[in-house]
Amino acid sequence: MNSLLQTLSCADDYDPDSLPVARAQALILSLVAPVPGFERAFLRLGLGRVLGEDVIAPMNVPGHDNSAMDGYALRHAELAAEAETKLVIGGTALAGRAFEGRLPPGSALRIMTGAIVPEGLDTIVPQEVTRVEGESVIIPPGQRAGQHFRRAGEDLSAGQPALLAGKRLRPAEIGLLASLGQVEVTLRRRVRVAIFSTGDELCSIGTSLAPGQVYDSNRYTLWGMLDRLGCEVRDMGVVKDDPAALEAALVAAAKSSDVIITSGGVSVGEADFVRELMARLGEVAFWKIAMKPGRPMAFGRIGDAWLFGLPGNPVAVMVTFYQFVRPALLKLMGAEAAPLPSFRVPSLAALKKAPGRTEYLRGLLSSEAGEWRVQPTGAQGSGILRSMSDANCLIVLEHERGNVAVDDLVSVQPMDGLV
Repeated sequence: MNSLLQTLSCADDYDPDSLPVARAQALILSLVAPVPGFERAFLRLGLGRVLGEDVIAPMNVPGHDNSAMDGYALRHAELAAEAETKLVIGGTALAGRAFEGRLPPGSALRIMTGAIVPEGLDTIVPQEVTRVEGESVIIPPGQRAGQHFRRAGEDLSAGQPALLAGKRLRPAEIGLLASLGQVEVTLRRRVRVAIFSTGDELCSIGTSLAPGQVYDSNRYTLWGMLDRLGCEVRDMGVVKDDPAALEAALVAAAKSSDVIITSGGVSVGEADFVRELMARLGEVAFWKIAMKPGRPMAFGRIGDAWLFGLPGNPVAVMVTFYQFVRPALLKLMGAEAAPLPSFRVPSLAALKKAPGRTEYLRGLLSSEAGEWRVQPTGAQGSGILRSMSDANCLIVLEHERGNVAVDDLVSVQPMDGLV
């Protein structure tokens, strides 16, 4: 691979000391590429994974013309245009059991949802609009030709692509593949991600805290976000603020992983060694983003592993992960690196903001008289992880934006499905 710095030096507005959010996002995505490797797995194990090859439909779905309703199958040409039509009930068709007879003219076939429609019949009339008189059914006027009639191959046609490689398999895709009888699927291999936290003050859960220590929450937050994406996570624990220990951890992680994610140790403190070690062991593309929270964030490479040096504050870890790491991981997985959904709603509060950086506030979306509105959750310190639990969205105040007045429109990114 070419040198990161050689590649990025050709990019417009490249400033490793402070990059706008959008520029940093674009640069990261321009550098990463899908990891190699595929595997076969049982269909149910594919949920959340990325499809590794096109799936061609081996059959029509549905495999036969069938009824979308419980009702009566008939010939539309036999219906009166302006009056009721009386037809003899010539038999019954059940789902999974074909009607064997032949329907004579002037007849209707009682039919259940999913049952095969015999050749020559072209319209289904729902039973609730009809009435039965003895051995006949009365059909009201106004029926459309072909209504409630499902054609063979209407969902999927034999020989046509059902799903394309690169598609993340959601419940709908799992069901679609099951409808084709797929027992196994070809998947891109999982992206291997190594995580560890840095800091002498950090303590793993399950142990006692010494004076001045805090429990490390970042690894557990990162594990949850990575697991939701379908990554293979290697938790390397807490690494103390010791250059030798950090170097050993980075070298080991780079040998076994596609991506390394650290939290803490990338600012300008005396004990912040990660960025310096990244530069010595590999390359640092940039280390400061014009954003809040999350300004000290390093991105680079050690060997063949991409490295994200995230800040140590818990909220900053989550914000930087969703804005930078998540889209990069999606691309590495071979999926579309689509940006997070965003829409604009009025703000219920006045917000202070100076142009020159992108700010992310934890927000609470609510519906009032059918209109969505948003307000901050309260204290916005980057160490207040509870604010992320209370929030259901991020309020995004763009790079050049200034102060926000009450009822001004602001961009929001919903958290549902993310956190």
